[in-house]
Amino acid sequence: MPDTSRTPHMAHEIQVPPEVRALSTLSRIDYQNAVLVETDTRPDSALQRTAEQWARAALEDAPAEIRRTLTQQWTARFGLQLEPAHPDRHVLGWPIRRSAPDHALLGTASDNGLQAELLIQCRPDALLFASFIQHDTDDARARWAEAEHLHAPAMCRLLDDAIGRATPA
Repeated sequence: MPDTSRTPHMAHEIQVPPEVRALSTLSRIDYQNAVLVETDTRPDSALQRTAEQWARAALEDAPAEIRRTLTQQWTARFGLQLEPAHPDRHVLGWPIRRSAPDHALLGTASDNGLQAELLIQCRPDALLFASFIQHDTDDARARWAEAEHLHAPAMCRLLDDAIGRATPA
């Protein structure tokens, strides 16, 4: 029976596919998640973008209040090292580790032992947003545990909002 609780262009959490997990550069993954949203497959669609363009749409094009909250949480709560804006090498402060038309991998670390990666992957009929976290210390593990329950809903909202901004009314 189809899931009628979701509408097209509504992000939802899925299991991280092995081929997506393989794109991470972390030496160990202690937490992972992925959210997926179905997209318009027409070649002329406003939804046809590269993965890096989608990463920018989800993070940099979010409303200012959301961007401030994200960067504050990433830096104050987790201690992640975000870089000054360099449009060609960073997305909302996250260094670009890899950028190809079908996927973009962003990654950074903290001084307290948390390493994080965000991956956007364009698929023929969907957009996937995944996170990978490595805890190298008990402090990093504890900090992540306090916020983990907020992570997937926030990713869904970012992806839904990005799709909403790209979809003509």
